[in-house]
Amino acid sequence: MKDYGFDTLQIHAGSKIDPATKATGMPIYLSNAFTFEDADQAARIFALEEGGYFYSRLSNPTVSALQERMAALDGGASAVAFASGTAAIMGLIMTVCQSGDEIVAAHNLYGGTIGSLSGTMTGMGFTSHFVDPRDLTKMEALINEKTRMIFIESVGNPNGDMLDFEAISKLAKKYNLLLVVDNTTPTPYLFKPIQYGADIVVYSTTKYLAGHGNVMGGIVVDSGTFNFKDNPRYPLFNTPDKAYHDIVYADLGEGALATKLIAKTLRDLGACMAPFNAYLTLLGLETLSLRMQKHVDNSRQLATFLQENEKVEWVNYSELPGSSNYELAKKYFPNGFGGLFSFGVKGGLMAGKAVINNVELFIHVTNFADSKSLLTHPASTTHAQMSKEERDVAGVYEEAVRISVGLEDVKDLKNDLQQAFDKI
Repeated sequence: MKDYGFDTLQIHAGSKIDPATKATGMPIYLSNAFTFEDADQAARIFALEEGGYFYSRLSNPTVSALQERMAALDGGASAVAFASGTAAIMGLIMTVCQSGDEIVAAHNLYGGTIGSLSGTMTGMGFTSHFVDPRDLTKMEALINEKTRMIFIESVGNPNGDMLDFEAISKLAKKYNLLLVVDNTTPTPYLFKPIQYGADIVVYSTTKYLAGHGNVMGGIVVDSGTFNFKDNPRYPLFNTPDKAYHDIVYADLGEGALATKLIAKTLRDLGACMAPFNAYLTLLGLETLSLRMQKHVDNSRQLATFLQENEKVEWVNYSELPGSSNYELAKKYFPNGFGGLFSFGVKGGLMAGKAVINNVELFIHVTNFADSKSLLTHPASTTHAQMSKEERDVAGVYEEAVRISVGLEDVKDLKNDLQQAFDKI
C-alpha cells in the first residue's frame, strides 16, 4: 500500500472490495477449494510459477488479507499465518532447520516455547542452547557452524525483560545468522523489530493482535531482506526441490521464506489458520492502536500503585524510574512499554497465591493480552515444566504474580488488587 500511517494500515491493509457483491466488509471464504481457469493454470500454480488460490490449507483469501495487513504493519515483505503461535514458531524452525542444526535462544522466552525447543524439537534432532540475551559474550560463544538462528523475545514473559536489539542484530549479521524476534507482547504498534535489524518476526495472534481472547492463531512476518543465496548455513534454501521442478528457494529473493513456509511446511504439517479465525483477527486489528494505548495507560498507573503498595516486594515494569530496563524502554518503546509485567508479593509463594485466590474482577487464567485483566502464577503454570533452577535463572520466582492489564476502569483494578492484598 501507499505510505499510510499505522492507524490507516490497521484498517485497510489487505482489504479489498468484494468483486461479486461490492461488500465493504472482508468476506469469510470458508471454501476448502477454488477452481482453476484451465488445466494449464492449475499446472502453473502447482509448480509455483503463478500465485493463486486452490486449497485452503495453503492459501485462502481471508487468510491472505490478514497476512498482507500484518506484513504492512510490521514493515515486512510478506507474512504467513498458522493455526497458533506455537505452530508458527515450530513451523518456522522446521522450514529453516534440519536434524543436527542448532538454535541460540533467550532463556527468558515464553515457557511453552522453551518447553517445545528443549523437548519436542530435541527429539526431532534440533539442539537449542539457552542463554541470557543480555550477555552478548556468552551468546556469541554458543554460535558455531551448526547454528541457524538467534531466537529472542522483544518483551520477556512474564517479567517484561528488555534487550539491546541493535546489538543482538549486529551479532547475528556478523555470522550471517537469522535473527528471529517473538513480538507477541508489544505488537507492531509499540515495537517494530524489523526496524532494529530483525529478519523474522513471529506472533501469537491469539493475544493482543486479535485482542478479545476468542480465537487462536499465529503468524510469521518476513522482512524480506535476509540473503539466503549461497549462505552455507541454509542448505535447504540452496538445494533444488524435486517436488517443485527443482526450484531453488534462495533464487526467489524476498519471497524465499514465505514460499517455502507455504509450499513445504503448511503443505506437509497442515497447521493452517482457519478463515474464520483470520476474519476475527482482522476485526481486532482495526482497533489495535487504540487498545494498546489504553493497555499502556492502565499499566503505568497500576505499576505505580503496586510499587507504592506496602504488600508488594518488587515490580518489574520497565518504565518505572530505577528499573534496570528504563533506558532501553525509552529508546525502543517510545509509545509505551505494554500491558504485561510481574510483581512479587511480600510473604512468598503462599502470599502470591492468596492474591490470585481473592481477586474478584481480575480473572485467573494462563492466557494474557486480553481485553480483560488477568492474573496467573507463572511458577506453577506457564513455567511449571522448567526446574526451579531454570525458573530462577529466568527470573520466574515463586512469589511472582504475572499481570496482564486490560481495558477496564483502572480505579476498579486498583480496588480489586487492594482488597485481595488486605486478605493476605
